[in-house]
Amino acid sequence: MLEQPERHFTVEQIASLRNLSADTIRRLFSNEPGVIVISKPRARKRVYRVLRIPESVERRVFARLTNSGSGCGERSSR
Repeated sequence: MLEQPERHFTVEQIASLRNLSADTIRRLFSNEPGVIVISKPRARKRVYRVLRIPESVERRVFARLTNSGSGCGERSSR
């Protein structure tokens, strides 16, 4: 049986889905393991990068972000 290929998202798709700016999504995912980065170096110009973010990486990053506050600053009920 063939496995379904994992779905990949563009920066703009995730930005729209999460109601965040595309710049924020690029910053969150540019160095994340598993993200496909396609770059075109050009002489004397900025590097043009295209990110393709696998669904599993998107879920992992946002799970980490939403769980990062748990346990910090919580008061114990005594």
